[in-house]
Amino acid sequence: MSFNSDSDLEVKVRKATERISENMHIVANEPSLAFYRLQEHVRKALNPMVDRRVDVNKLHSELQGRCYDIEYAVGALKAMAKAEDSFKNIQDNLKNAIFLKQQLKYEESRKKKSDSSSVYKRLSAHITLDLPELPELSDVVRETANRVEHMMSKATHHSSSSNS
Repeated sequence: MSFNSDSDLEVKVRKATERISENMHIVANEPSLAFYRLQEHVRKALNPMVDRRVDVNKLHSELQGRCYDIEYAVGALKAMAKAEDSFKNIQDNLKNAIFLKQQLKYEESRKKKSDSSSVYKRLSAHITLDLPELPELSDVVRETANRVEHMMSKATHHSSSSNS
């Protein structure tokens, strides 16, 4: 029995020492295996990560530029809103200018009507019709009638201005 028990004990001791040796081998090599796996992971992930970081930085700078553009546009819109009073004044001045131009045009048309109905002009027109064979005399009469008409309009205009 003692022989049998010694061989059992020897087998058990051998198994135990093999397990201890195997565990020591695993424990001794585990950190190097972990570092190898880490190195492998870093090598595979580093290039795509660097590329992504470059893309993110590029997008960040583009986004920052667009933000500056938006801020500039918002400032321009606010400035335009402040200019509303100026635009309203310009619009009122344009309306007034158009109205005054229409008044001037109306006055000119009235003046032309009154000029065309002038006695002197009608007289000079008749004289030119009556004297077709003497064109030089017709021109002189027409010019004289125009001068008289001009002096008369100045006189009537001056007298109406002084009455006002």
